[in-house]
Amino acid sequence: MKKNTTLKTRDFLQIFYLIEKKGIKTDGVSEFLGLRAWHDFDGYTCWLSYKDLTITLLFHGKLGLDYTNKETFDDFHKKVNSLIVLN
Repeated sequence: MKKNTTLKTRDFLQIFYLIEKKGIKTDGVSEFLGLRAWHDFDGYTCWLSYKDLTITLLFHGKLGLDYTNKETFDDFHKKVNSLIVLN
C-alpha cells in the first residue's frame, strides 16, 4: 500500500477528477464521499472542499489551502490518500 505523507498539486487534481467523474452533480458542484469539487466558468480555477477546509487550485500549479480545524485537515488527508491508493 502506498503511504503518501505529502500531497502534491497533481494529487489534488487527481482527486478533483475523481469527484467530478464519480460524484453527484448539483448546481455545478460535484460531491463524492463528503468531498466537493467545482470550478469557475473557464476551468482555470478549481476548488475542493471538505467540511471547513477549502483548497483552491490555480492555473500553473499554484494552490491555496484554508481550514479552521486541524482535525478536518487530518481527516481530509486520510480520505484523499485512501482514494489515491484505490485509483
